[in-house]
Amino acid sequence: MIPYGRQTIDAEDIQAVVDVLRSDFLTQGPVVPRFEQALANHCGVQNAIAVNSATSALHLACLALGAGPGDRVWTSPNTFVASANCALYCGSTIDFIDIDPRTYNMCAEALAVKLAKAQTTGTLPKIVIPVHFAGLPCDMKAIRALSLRYGFKVIEDASHAIGADYSGTVIGDCNFSDITVFSFHPVKIITTAEGGVATTRSSELAHKMRLLRTHGISRDSLELERKNEGAWYYEQHFLGFNYRMTEIQASLGLSQLKHLDEWITRRHEIADSYDAELTGLPLVLPQRPSGSRSSLHLYVVQIDHTRTQLTRRVVFDRLRANGVGVNVHYIPVHIQPYFHNLGFRAGQFPVSESYYSRCISIPMFAGLSDSDQALVIRALREAMS
Repeated sequence: MIPYGRQTIDAEDIQAVVDVLRSDFLTQGPVVPRFEQALANHCGVQNAIAVNSATSALHLACLALGAGPGDRVWTSPNTFVASANCALYCGSTIDFIDIDPRTYNMCAEALAVKLAKAQTTGTLPKIVIPVHFAGLPCDMKAIRALSLRYGFKVIEDASHAIGADYSGTVIGDCNFSDITVFSFHPVKIITTAEGGVATTRSSELAHKMRLLRTHGISRDSLELERKNEGAWYYEQHFLGFNYRMTEIQASLGLSQLKHLDEWITRRHEIADSYDAELTGLPLVLPQRPSGSRSSLHLYVVQIDHTRTQLTRRVVFDRLRANGVGVNVHYIPVHIQPYFHNLGFRAGQFPVSESYYSRCISIPMFAGLSDSDQALVIRALREAMS
């Protein structure tokens, strides 16, 4: 079965992990800070905070920006549930902004309309979390302009978008946001097995997230409220968590990061072939608009129901039966049973629901060979016949 996504692990990655296993540090040591600095350098930002998952990074980002009971957080329905759950962990209320039908990202126009209405009712959000779906950056200039007008903070959920560019800037530089979050799950562009990172220009936000990822504990002599009793002494100043990334994870990520540009280039080569070979089929192919460069975490096609009566389920099952491990990204968050119990209903975000009814993620990863891609294309043509 050809999967929709797969990590690439080479001998250097394995040796980097083995070196840590043979070292004096498995959890916290010198490699995690090196990985953080390498990511900060890549993004051109002052601070990178490594944690055990992107979900943890989203949670810490919300907490650092002061999300709590009585606050509102808005995100996209077309995302993994973690983008919404992070607000609920803080006791905040979650809501959604429908997507742009061309990019599948949060629609800046829909956001503007909802903000104008919220201002009249005193229900403006504290934080908005745009999601760079499939690696394509959102319209961050428009979202940032709205944040300055209405006074909300911005967390970029860039779980799909390490290596992406937007308007001449690197995703992660926080040029249009307060915090950016990356994921390094195995199906992402680079991996730490499990892990995530938050980047920010703010030393204050970075310091808060670093404390919160380690139980809220500080050993900094300048922060201690009581007399330092010795080298063992520490104080807990916040109710924090054990969200730390290990040395093993960081060593893998540091090794993987060296291949980022190479793997993004390969993903674009694969997308170019898909674009050329799938033209003419009753499919809507993903757009790659000018002004930004997607990292192409996913290549998503949609069944064009104006040109075929085939359902997504039929095409999906045919592809799986022919050894192509397609998937669907995503079931809209608001129609999940848990969110139904919170009061959300089908029909509230129709663009996301329409997209979901037709979308299929086909294989896209740097290690996809030309021959396997040809098999995918052939299987898709047969499935659409």
